[in-house]
Amino acid sequence: MTHYRYPREQDHVPLILLVPGVPLAEGHWMSRWARWSEHCRLLELGLWDEPHRNTWVNKLNLAIRRADRPVVIVTDDIAALALAWWVEFEGVGPENPVLGAIVVNPPNMDLPGADRRLARFGACPRQTLPFTSFMVGDLDAPATRQRSMIRLAKDWGSSPVCDDMRGDWAGGWMMLQDLLGEVPGASVSPSWSYDENLAVRQALRQWAGI
Repeated sequence: MTHYRYPREQDHVPLILLVPGVPLAEGHWMSRWARWSEHCRLLELGLWDEPHRNTWVNKLNLAIRRADRPVVIVTDDIAALALAWWVEFEGVGPENPVLGAIVVNPPNMDLPGADRRLARFGACPRQTLPFTSFMVGDLDAPATRQRSMIRLAKDWGSSPVCDDMRGDWAGGWMMLQDLLGEVPGASVSPSWSYDENLAVRQALRQWAGI
């Protein structure tokens, strides 16, 4: 088990680790977020077609340890498993540097054969994540995919949300601010101004259940 000793001072702006599970297109919202703030950092795990579980977990662990400040993790696609296995391997408890996580579009864990990459990770850890987390699925996802994510959200103790993630994904940026609110004075603003009405139109709605 890793022990984290550094203090969480109120003036420490958290590092936002953006962890994609596939190579990012230039217009992907993660690429945009990385340009908005110096506190956003892309962590590309590599080995996209043949991911190696321990390599991915080690890369994530190294990035968290080197941050030397609180961290918020945002994963996309299969990178969610790197986060889950990091919690498992490191024996992460409540006292850890991760303030929270936003898990976006994790694979369908109920149909592992549908994605050959999942075989590289073994059985999916199902314990509750020891920090605040949101699990976000696409509004247009098939019902079977939504049900799978709701089950995973319940296991991980995440708040299930569905949203439209096209473009800048302003709703996700609002969600990120909610997580950052756990550290007083640590709000991170992008270097641009967006239409507040857009954020309202993209207001998140909870999935009621299976």
